[in-house]
Amino acid sequence: MAELTTLARPYAKAAFQYALEAKDLAGWDKQLATVAAASRYGVMQKMIATPSLSAQQQAQVLVDACGEELSSPVRNFIVLLAQNKRLVLLPEIYQLFDALKTAQEQAVDVELTTAVELDDASRDNLAAALGKRLDRKVNIQTVVDQRLLAGVIIKAGDLVIDGSVRGRLEKLAKAINS
Repeated sequence: MAELTTLARPYAKAAFQYALEAKDLAGWDKQLATVAAASRYGVMQKMIATPSLSAQQQAQVLVDACGEELSSPVRNFIVLLAQNKRLVLLPEIYQLFDALKTAQEQAVDVELTTAVELDDASRDNLAAALGKRLDRKVNIQTVVDQRLLAGVIIKAGDLVIDGSVRGRLEKLAKAINS
């Protein structure tokens, strides 16, 4: 995995720089997400790894699979990756690009796990409080896990805040058994 990241990093940085200069970070992020998702499918993985297809043909197969979603610069980027035999790196390139975009926007992606679905007001209040605490813009992704009983688990990068009843019960059990 580290090898793939090392190979993908220069491409992600180049795409990020281009998107930043073109003031189209959101557009590139969306398009790279689309093409990375398309490249993960088993059939597509076989097609882009087929040695009997030229680099141009491999790129065209991937571009055709994404339809009209891709702009001309992104299509050119895919052709460049195909010429350098790096199409298999698309998922890693997207992850690195997204991380660079998040850092540029001084934002943090937060995964919020709750026992029940939160209403918009509660979610917005939590995002505002986390934004103050982390001193960044917060992008919340919610996950419902009915095993939690009650409370929330917040994951922001390497920070984990376990405010669930289940987590508190586990801490109590450890304390009693110690």
